[in-house]
Amino acid sequence: MTAAASIDELGLIEHAKSGAQALRSQFPNIVFTSGRRGVDQQASAMAGNVVRKRKWIEQTYRASPQRNALQKWVDTHPEATTRAAIAAGLKGIMDGWTDAQKARFSQHLGGLAFDVKPVSQGAAQIKAFIRRLPHLHQFLDREGGLTIWHAGFDKA
Repeated sequence: MTAAASIDELGLIEHAKSGAQALRSQFPNIVFTSGRRGVDQQASAMAGNVVRKRKWIEQTYRASPQRNALQKWVDTHPEATTRAAIAAGLKGIMDGWTDAQKARFSQHLGGLAFDVKPVSQGAAQIKAFIRRLPHLHQFLDREGGLTIWHAGFDKA
């Protein structure tokens, strides 16, 4: 996803939406890189990380049948080395999931998470602010060994 110009473009639901609004209010120059994702977008986002690190899925997501199925696909398709090829394979797996399975796998699929572009100047202050947001479920500043700032929220 390209950087969102407005919070509404992120497609978030409560409590993620109010968290994003509070963050933008406190840090007007913050750049949101991702919000709600469809399966296509989720597969592409994951594939971009898998290209850089083949075990990224296994090292990022908690153990579940969904995570295992995606990582197994990556492991059994070493010929898939481009973002497009990996995204197609991951999408093929996720297309068979129910909405409940999708929601359990990634908060992005339900509009309950956003990512922000990591910064070096003021990073500690921004991360501390995010960690204090109401109804925050988790904040990660690294995913599978990659620097990615991710905030996931509880459903309202």
